[in-house]
Amino acid sequence: MHNEYEIYKKILKEKLNEKRYYHSLCVADEAYRLAVKYGADSEKAYLCGLLHDITKNATYEEHHKIFETFNVDLNEIEKSTEKLWHAISGAYYIKNVLLIDDEEIFDAVRYHTTAKSNLSLLSKILYLADFCSLDRDYDDIDVMRTLVDDSLDKAYKYALVYTVNELAQKKCAIHLDTISAYNETMLKEID
Repeated sequence: MHNEYEIYKKILKEKLNEKRYYHSLCVADEAYRLAVKYGADSEKAYLCGLLHDITKNATYEEHHKIFETFNVDLNEIEKSTEKLWHAISGAYYIKNVLLIDDEEIFDAVRYHTTAKSNLSLLSKILYLADFCSLDRDYDDIDVMRTLVDDSLDKAYKYALVYTVNELAQKKCAIHLDTISAYNETMLKEID
């Protein structure tokens, strides 16, 4: 891997706790693997995986400073769901502080928690790499890993269903981007 990755790893070590840093490395490896398998840019995929949670351990104040500095308007669901902040603040941090001015990378990081309709291949790969990286351990992880090796689209559909069900069971608001992605995916015929 490139030397620049070592620079980003050093930044991540300063910004993330040990568990989140390890998760970032696992997602980077899985994103790289999926990109090679499904024909996406593997270098971009690795970089997205590495940086996707760069602001995950940021404080309330740090998130809001990024939102304010870069004129980020949060909708009502985003304002009330702190769990979504890192994807948004992270994308803006990567673009404006790390100066990685690549819309594909911005979008992949920005939507790695909610997804959205018309998600790019790179964004789908990051979304799924985050879902089934080596460090993940949840009830359906084996199903998810089998699906992601069989079909990116089947895995994506399964992941969206899983997410919507989990949020609904917890009586949480579901981001409109997630609903759009879910509806778009349900309307597609996936064998």
